[in-house]
Amino acid sequence: MRHAPTALSKLDSEREAALRNLDPLIVTKLWDNPCWLSFRLNFIAFRFNDPVYRWIEARYGLVRPEFVALYAVGLKGGVAAKNIVASAGLPKNTLSRAIQKLLQRRLLKREADPEDLRSYVLALTPAGRAIFDETMPRMVQQQAAMLGTLTEAEQKQLCELLDKMVIASPIWPADLEPESNPS
Repeated sequence: MRHAPTALSKLDSEREAALRNLDPLIVTKLWDNPCWLSFRLNFIAFRFNDPVYRWIEARYGLVRPEFVALYAVGLKGGVAAKNIVASAGLPKNTLSRAIQKLLQRRLLKREADPEDLRSYVLALTPAGRAIFDETMPRMVQQQAAMLGTLTEAEQKQLCELLDKMVIASPIWPADLEPESNPS
């Protein structure tokens, strides 16, 4: 079995002691696992997403796909639904329903696409902008808490390494099974 580059046997005593505070299955999945990268990324993402999305749902009544769409439009107004789908990692039909609910709640509005008047783009309404602006500080705080264990140089290095992976992502296999060619 291939282990994470920081296999338990090579950890310093301080980190090894800290691992004792984790559930043993977490340690196995994140260190003694040939797929350590995906499990660590998912673990970290969950530790960010779970409290954030639970808080947003309780406070604003928005489920995750709805907030994903609202957040995307908040970051870059004037985007089409297809852009949100491309960036979100959620199914098209799930995001389509979420966008419809946001339009019904008047948190998003449709506007004619200035580059193609046959299409429309999405923008935040004042109520949608208020939610976006109110949630951003909490999300930034959550991220800061997670990054707080890293030095500024380590944070920069982590960002650069993740940049490289994201930029390379279009060449990764999209399917595990090669498509069969009908003869």
